[in-house]
Amino acid sequence: MKIGILGGTFDPPHAGHLEFARAALEHLRLDEVILLPAHRNPLKRGRSSPAKDRLEMVRRMVEGEPGLAVSDIEITRGGPSYTVDTLMELEVARPAQYWLLLGTDAVKGFDVWKNPQKILKMCRLGVALRPPAKEAEIMSRATPELAGKIDWVPMKPIDISSTGLRDRIAQGKGLTQFLSAAVIQYIKQNHLYEK
Repeated sequence: MKIGILGGTFDPPHAGHLEFARAALEHLRLDEVILLPAHRNPLKRGRSSPAKDRLEMVRRMVEGEPGLAVSDIEITRGGPSYTVDTLMELEVARPAQYWLLLGTDAVKGFDVWKNPQKILKMCRLGVALRPPAKEAEIMSRATPELAGKIDWVPMKPIDISSTGLRDRIAQGKGLTQFLSAAVIQYIKQNHLYEK
């Protein structure tokens, strides 16, 4: 079994996350991609929406999407969400070949993650390659060990971030091209991101 794991805060989950998961399924020929909302991202400052809300939005976003699943493993564990801990739990619960799905920014900062060498022993990295980023530019900054574990996931650029979406929601701007109808409905029903 070949499984991709896509972690993140998902505050809110958007079209970029969904497109990356779909592209990874196709280009890496994965059997499944599991989206893992973090309980608390140790590398991000500031507060995020409650974990239960972020988990439910991710569930709604992937509902009916073939090959995509959601796990609450990091939320259930609590505390800071470290990828190395999650991979160790998954290896026991669901032995498989794993790919950690990352954006290029995460690759650039990979060396500050908790136990990056152990992560690289447990999985390969599926890295989103969105124009204008280029393979050579990213590889020039990667250690040889890291570079040898990267598989590229080409995808079209989607110019949006969760931060930008939160700002748009607070300003009452349209979101239909970035968020699924089910996620928009949940945000409205629960008054998330309002000023």
